[in-house]
Amino acid sequence: MIEKPTLSLSESLTPERRMAFYESHKPIAVLMIAIVFLLPFVGLFLYGLIGAVASVVVSAIGYALTPYVMERLGFRAGP
Repeated sequence: MIEKPTLSLSESLTPERRMAFYESHKPIAVLMIAIVFLLPFVGLFLYGLIGAVASVVVSAIGYALTPYVMERLGFRAGP
């Protein structure tokens, strides 16, 4: 059985790979946009300014790492 080559973490963090992933997986892109914009407000509401700053950091890391995690789970960025 031939295994498909998997991307390393550094390869999956390039803007081109991230853009290709989000363009080919529109529902995930919409979900990530909602998370990135709404999570800071939730953090602000629950924990104040520290919660808002922490949630901005968490949402930015999540946005960057989602293509890598989804690729590991079996979703491909392109053909």
